[in-house]
Amino acid sequence: MYDPLTMPAPLLKAHQQLDRAVDRCYRPEPFPSDRHRVEYLFALYEQLTAPLVAAAKPPRKGRKVQAIA
Repeated sequence: MYDPLTMPAPLLKAHQQLDRAVDRCYRPEPFPSDRHRVEYLFALYEQLTAPLVAAAKPPRKGRKVQAIA
């Protein structure tokens, strides 16, 4: 159903409208391709979630190194 060449016309139109709406939410100019849109959105997602991931990691305890005498 997600192949733009074979999906029903109303569904294709809905996808295109949604893509334009997403484009306008994040930047003034449209994305040149679906790939650019996805890369841009995932980069934003990574920026937004990075502090959450860092906060969720427990602090690492250093190992004590014994000196050989």
